[in-house]
Amino acid sequence: MSTVGDEARGEMNTFQRNESKESLFTFISAGDDPPKGDFPVQKKSPKLCGSNYPLSIAFIVVNEFCERFSYYGMRGMWPMGRDYPILVFLYMMAWRSRVLLYMVSQATTSDNWLGKYKTIIYLSIVYVVGHLIKSVGAIPSLGFCNGVVFVLPCISAFGGDQFEEEHTSERSKFFSVFYLSINAGSLISTFVTPVLRGDVKCFGEDCYALAFGVPAALMVLALVVFIAGSGLYRKTPPQGNVLLEVCKCIGFAIKNRLKNRSRQIPKRDHWLDWASEKYSKELIGEVKMVTRVLFLFLPLPMFWALFDQQVQYSTLQGIYVLQPDQMQFLNPLLILVFIPIFDLGLYPLISMCKFNFTPIRKMATGMILAGMAFGLAAIVEVKINETDMPQLVPKESLIQVLNLAKNPVQVTIQDQNLFQQPVEAFQSPDEYSHLILNGEQQSLQFILQHQGSSLAFNYTMKEKTVYTLIVFEAGGNLSSRLISDLEAKPENGLAAVRFINGLSQDVNLTIDSKQFIPVQRNYGVSGYSLVERDIYDNGKCITETGEFTLDLGLLDFGASYTVVITNVSGGAVQTWKSEDIKANNVHMAWQLPQYLLISAGEVMFSITGLAFSYSQSPASMKSVLQAGWLLTVAVGNTLVLVVAQAAPMAQWAEFVLFTVLLFAVCIIFSIMGYFYVSVDPEDLEEKEEKRETPSRGNMISLVTQKTKL
Repeated sequence: MSTVGDEARGEMNTFQRNESKESLFTFISAGDDPPKGDFPVQKKSPKLCGSNYPLSIAFIVVNEFCERFSYYGMRGMWPMGRDYPILVFLYMMAWRSRVLLYMVSQATTSDNWLGKYKTIIYLSIVYVVGHLIKSVGAIPSLGFCNGVVFVLPCISAFGGDQFEEEHTSERSKFFSVFYLSINAGSLISTFVTPVLRGDVKCFGEDCYALAFGVPAALMVLALVVFIAGSGLYRKTPPQGNVLLEVCKCIGFAIKNRLKNRSRQIPKRDHWLDWASEKYSKELIGEVKMVTRVLFLFLPLPMFWALFDQQVQYSTLQGIYVLQPDQMQFLNPLLILVFIPIFDLGLYPLISMCKFNFTPIRKMATGMILAGMAFGLAAIVEVKINETDMPQLVPKESLIQVLNLAKNPVQVTIQDQNLFQQPVEAFQSPDEYSHLILNGEQQSLQFILQHQGSSLAFNYTMKEKTVYTLIVFEAGGNLSSRLISDLEAKPENGLAAVRFINGLSQDVNLTIDSKQFIPVQRNYGVSGYSLVERDIYDNGKCITETGEFTLDLGLLDFGASYTVVITNVSGGAVQTWKSEDIKANNVHMAWQLPQYLLISAGEVMFSITGLAFSYSQSPASMKSVLQAGWLLTVAVGNTLVLVVAQAAPMAQWAEFVLFTVLLFAVCIIFSIMGYFYVSVDPEDLEEKEEKRETPSRGNMISLVTQKTKL
C-alpha cells in the first residue's frame, strides 16, 4: 500500500511547489490514475490435516489460549482482597478501558510501522516482563508491585491474514475458533488460579506469587509458541502509518469541501472525493470502505457498556448464593458450548430455511438477547431485595427485642404503638419494627413489665439506626441493654455473627483458625465478625474453667446472626441463635437464564463483529477496522464507569433502564444496517479503477485564495 499512490502524491507535491506565490487553486477533478505498486507474492502455508486451514493457525490459536489464560488469571487476582467489591469493579473497568484505548492507538500504529508479526512479538515481550514483575512483586518480603501496564496486540487480524482469498468460509470460521481459544483460556484460568491462590500456601499465607507466576509462565509459553510458527506465517509487509494517512485524507476532504461551498461548483459522488486533489483514488476508495463500517459501529459501545454491567452485576448477584469465583466460569463455559452449536447447527438450519441471516442481523439479534438478559436481571434483583433490610429514612429508626429472661416480657415504648403482645423468652423476632422520632435523635422511655413488676429505662435513639433491645435477668432483677445492629446486609455474600455472653465469666471464642473473639461476662456483647458461608461446628469457647466445643451450625450467605451463650455443660457450650437479617434465598438457577441469554448474545454479536470488520476492509486497512472494533469495547467500558458512579436509582430500576437503552440502540443499529450494503473490498477496488475521470486538462480553477509564503 505504501507504493500505491506515492507517485500521485509526489506529483501533487511538485505541482504545489510550482504554484504561484500569490494564489492557490483548488481543483475539482479526481486527477490522473496513480501507478500501481507491486506487492511481494505471499507464499502458501501448509494446510492443517488436509483441510483448507493453514497450519500457522494452530500456532496462533494456541498462542491466544495461553495469552487469555494469562490475562484472566492475572485479572482474577487483581486487586488482592475482597473488601471493596464495587471498587474492584470500577478499578477493573477503568484499567481495562485504559489498556484497550492504549492498545487501539499504539498497537495499530506499531502494526503500520513494524508489521503485525513484529508488533505481536515486541508487545508480547512487554506483556511477559509485566507479568514477571507482578509475580515477583507478589512475594510478601519484596512488597506488592501494582503499577504494571501491558498491551494486548491485535492478533485476530494477523490470523485472518493467513488464509488465501478463496478460503473465505474457513476464514469466517477461524474467528469462531479464535473466540473459542479465548474463552477456553478464561474458563480454565477461572478454575485454576483461585486454587493456586487459596489452596496452596507459600510464605505463610495465600500464594499470590504462584497465582501470578503461572499466568506469567503461560504468557512466556504463548510467546514461544508464536515465534515457533514464524516460518509458516503469511506476513504482510509494513505499509507506513496507514492510520495517519486515513486521518489526513478525511481531514483534507472536509477542509476542501468547506472551501468549495459555492453552488456553482459541481457536486461529487461522495464527500471523500473532495480529497482527490491530494490523495490517490485507491486510498480514497479504501477510506470510504473504512468510514462506512466505522459509522455503522457508532451505536455499538452501548452494547459493550451494558454487557460489562450485566456480567459484573450477575457476579455480584451470584455471590448471594455462590462465591464469585464459582459464578464467573459460567460465561466462558456457555461460550464454549454455544459456538459449535451455532456454527454447526443453528446457522446452517437457518440457512436451510432460506432466511438470509446476514452479519448485521446476527449482531442485532445478539443485542436483543443481551437486552432480554437485563430484563431477567431486574426480576432477579427484585427477588434478592425481598431479604434486604428496610430502607431507612430521616426521623426513623428500627428496633427489635430479644427476651433472654425466663418468662415473657411486655415492652412499651413512649409515644410508640409497638409490641402489642408480650415478647416470649428466646423468641426470634420476625422483623424489625419502625420507630418514629421527632428529630435526628430522641430520648425515649422503655417500660418493661415482667411477672407483675414494672421497670422503666431511658435510651436515646438516633435516626437511620438499627437497634436491638436485650432484656435479661441479672442478680434476680430484670435489666436491659440497647445495642446497635447492622444497617445493611454483609457485603460479598459473607455472613455476620456477634455474641452475647450470658455466663458469669469472661469467654474467648474462636470460630475458625483466624477469628479470636473476647466477650465480657454478664451479657457483654461482641462486635460483628464476617465469615464465609459454612457450617461452623468446630469452634472453641475458652473460659476460666476450661475449653469447650462451640457449634454454631450454618452461617448463611448475606445473613446476620446474634448468638447467645446460655450455659456450659457436658463439655460443650449451649447457645441460642437469632437471625437478625435474613439469609439470601436466591438460588443459582435464577441466574442461569441470564447467563444463557447474555452468552448467546455475545456469540452472535462479538464473533460476528470480528469477522464482519475484517471482511469489510481492504487488505491495507484490516488492522484499522479491527482497532475500530476494539475501540467500541473501550468506549463501552468508559460508559460503564459513568453509569456506575452517576446512577442514583435502585438497582432493579437501573437494569430496566439498561434494557430500554439496549433495545433503543438495537433499533438504531438495525435501521443503519438496513441501509448498509456489504461489499467485497476487491470488487470495490476494481470498480473504483474502472471509473472514468476527466483529464487534468479539463480542470478549472474554482476557488482563489490569497496566501503567504
